[in-house]
Amino acid sequence: MATPVLIAETTVRFLRSHVPFSRMARKDLEFVAERVKLAYFPVGTTIVDPAHGVAEQLHIIQRGHVRVHNTTTASDDEVRGPGECFPVAALAAGTAGARRFEATEDVFCYQLTREDFESLRLRSVPFAEYCTAVLESIVQQSLGQLRQNFSHRAVEQRTLLEPLKVLVRRDPVFCETTTTVREALEAMRQERIGTIAVVDGQRRPGGIFTLTDLMDRVVLPGVDLSASVAEVMTPAPGTLDELATAQEALSLMAQLGYHQLMVTRENRLVGVVSERDLFALQRVTMRNIMQSIRLSRDLTGLQRARRDIDALTDNLIAQGAAAEPLTHTITALNDALADRLFGLLAPRFELDGIDWCWLSVGSEGRREQTVATDQDNAILFDCEAADRDAVRQRLLLYARAANDALAELGFPLCTGDIMARNPDHCLAAEEWRARFAVWIREPTPEALLQANIFFDFRALFGNLALGEGLRNWLMGVTPENRLFQRLLVANALQAEPPLGMIRSFRTDDGEHAGTIDLKTHGTRIFVDAARAFALALGIADTNTAQRLRLAGRRLNIDERETDSAVEAYHFLQMLRLRAQRDALEPDRGDAAERPRTVVNRIDPYTLNDLDKRMLKEAFRQARSLQQRLEQTVGQ
Repeated sequence: MATPVLIAETTVRFLRSHVPFSRMARKDLEFVAERVKLAYFPVGTTIVDPAHGVAEQLHIIQRGHVRVHNTTTASDDEVRGPGECFPVAALAAGTAGARRFEATEDVFCYQLTREDFESLRLRSVPFAEYCTAVLESIVQQSLGQLRQNFSHRAVEQRTLLEPLKVLVRRDPVFCETTTTVREALEAMRQERIGTIAVVDGQRRPGGIFTLTDLMDRVVLPGVDLSASVAEVMTPAPGTLDELATAQEALSLMAQLGYHQLMVTRENRLVGVVSERDLFALQRVTMRNIMQSIRLSRDLTGLQRARRDIDALTDNLIAQGAAAEPLTHTITALNDALADRLFGLLAPRFELDGIDWCWLSVGSEGRREQTVATDQDNAILFDCEAADRDAVRQRLLLYARAANDALAELGFPLCTGDIMARNPDHCLAAEEWRARFAVWIREPTPEALLQANIFFDFRALFGNLALGEGLRNWLMGVTPENRLFQRLLVANALQAEPPLGMIRSFRTDDGEHAGTIDLKTHGTRIFVDAARAFALALGIADTNTAQRLRLAGRRLNIDERETDSAVEAYHFLQMLRLRAQRDALEPDRGDAAERPRTVVNRIDPYTLNDLDKRMLKEAFRQARSLQQRLEQTVGQ
């Protein structure tokens, strides 16, 4: 009979020939070999069954094959052989899982207890990474299955989530700023296009030259065709990174009044998308709403458009539309509504000669508006120091009217008075910079709270370049302040994912007993972490998903890890949207006439099995994101 030492050595040799054990240190393999037990399962035996409760042992197949059956989907079964492990995801998540494992022939398995499994995850980085990868794969599969259940209409709307890099189907036609008008027109004729991008020597967008430019700036003024195209192009073209979504592009086009945008990667031109490309992705309903907004001549017309927006939103939520395109759709339509309102109001006030812009902050600034959204806004202006008070008073008159009109359109006034009509939030560029500088230099809890709101600003109306200038300044100072970064990270780590030690979820007590606040203990974790990444890495985008994607690119994080975090965030957003829609009273007529109550709480144990499983995995992703943030930015 073999001695225990020989048995352990045989086990180590077996493990070293299979992933993930082949990447593990000798001492960790010995840890496994000293603790596993060899078990035998005759053909036809159910080795692990979710119906039997939380998984208690890791199985490593030593001989034979095991069939894996997913009990929650109609996906095909798979077969695993020697060296493969199960049920890794269930053990890592501390759940029963959703997969049944059956012996297709006589099977021998090494068994490791759950306690030893957890110890191995802590002591071995390769094994911990393997477990994380398995969990991420399960998250992706589950979300994929969830999306397959969406209706045809939801699928159509979800295409607005497509990144622009998917929509760019050909290399861009461009010329450099030194190109002559004649050469640019010749290139346009050869390619049979009506516009051409103009770039500098590093292929950074500098402008765009169109047939309208040809008529207005060349033919009618009599400019010679030998002039450089830079002299007659439309400068400062609309640009978006290739990771931005089609919905973001629609929103930017609505803001700028452009019909095409330049698509970039690391600020270099990679393509051009047109309004036609983007509208081809969506149902005509949204286009009609956009058109009705543009044609509105008064508040009554905008109120009709708002009712259409609410009806479309309710319908999309009911149809199961995914969270990211849905929140972008809500934001884009609300942006267009506000832009038209601001334009209608402006002529009634003495704003001529004032250089200013309207800022959206908070969720509006992040383009993450939900069904129940109040106002969060501010004003940024630029003028001589001696004129500030007078200019501020003129802008405050306009801001009060705009805030009141927005309230009439169904956007409640902010109870915290974070609105443009508040003199504290109607500031000159130098005043905003000074205030931001104090928050960064002296990051008290109150300062961090203000930063969390106002650092997510987005210019919506007026001179948008003012907002861009303030953003560039902010991105230049935050990466240099390590104290601010560390405290911002600490703030982002305060909210804990509500994962229970005994039950699956840790719910609240008292007035809200048995429920979880999906915003405070869910989406906020992702929003705060994404903001901390962005301010530390100099990422100008304010949208949470885009911040995470761009941070992943900057930090060279595996795309699967980033995608899992983004998917988890959007799953929590989807649950919030469902809860908010369910809170609407169905018997009170039109959607626009029903109260928009902020509802972010759910009882997790009323969810179906798939959603409960997804919710737990989303919270685990939140915890993993916090750990990644602490490791990369918080040190």
